[in-house]
Amino acid sequence: MSLSAQKADNHLMQALLPRQWIILILLTLIWGINWPIMKLGVTGYPPLAFRALSITLGVPVLGLALWRMKVPFRVERKDWTALFWLAVANMFVWHALIIVAVSKLSSGRAAILGYTMPIFSAILGATVFGDRLRPRAWGGVAAAALGVALLLWHELTQLAGNPVAVMMALTAAAVWALGTQNLRRTPLTIPTLTISFWMTAMTAVVMIVLSVLLERDRWAMPSGTSWGSILFNAVMIFGFAHAAWFYLARTLPPVASTLSVMFIPILGVFSGAWWLGEVLHWQDWTAVVLMVVAIASVLWPSRKPA
Repeated sequence: MSLSAQKADNHLMQALLPRQWIILILLTLIWGINWPIMKLGVTGYPPLAFRALSITLGVPVLGLALWRMKVPFRVERKDWTALFWLAVANMFVWHALIIVAVSKLSSGRAAILGYTMPIFSAILGATVFGDRLRPRAWGGVAAAALGVALLLWHELTQLAGNPVAVMMALTAAAVWALGTQNLRRTPLTIPTLTISFWMTAMTAVVMIVLSVLLERDRWAMPSGTSWGSILFNAVMIFGFAHAAWFYLARTLPPVASTLSVMFIPILGVFSGAWWLGEVLHWQDWTAVVLMVVAIASVLWPSRKPA
């Protein structure tokens, strides 16, 4: 084996330490089951208001974590512009579009569409950032496109279908993919937790403004179920999961995040079917298989030749 290949393999072995495995497993479970939890929260409640409350309550949770870990809050004035654009791609667009899509689609279908992100990320890496995309990866892109086409076709042919929500979820995934690529390449030297805190705080303001502009006439006191969903998102998603994801996306190679994202939509689909009684059509089953094949073909590492 060549020295460069050996170094690459050693890097991957060192990257997946027990601590990273624990973070990946927790991230997978929390994000996976959160899809039906979000669906419960936005059923009968304005989705942007739901998201605004979740993030606003999550900011002090994340802030407390930074304080306890003695992570600095300070950001240099010169870094704020870069931080803002990272928040636009990683947080603003994703959270606004995907929560509206969840309110109009089944939680499992929204999960499948949302986690086309690694496919978009691979395509952007190859076409925009100069990454080398292996030949088998293009087969994965085709598989993902077929899975999306099946779901979009089903939404278009059903009287109660919502193709606009499908396109919103896909747009959210594509922009999130751009944000992930930018996060991996950011020149910012501030701690990842600091980046996560200020992106979350800025997103809270954006979601509040959007809810005021678009949903004010629908505001009401959340039900007990909605409050439970809001608090779960505040503590587990914005207090832990996002910070964990940004840490992994910024510090580990793509294989690390792949181990998580490959299973999150599967958990979303089947937890939604079990918990909410969502009916799975053959298009959903086929799309799950195609997405897993696509993500694995794009990001699963191959052994470099000697």
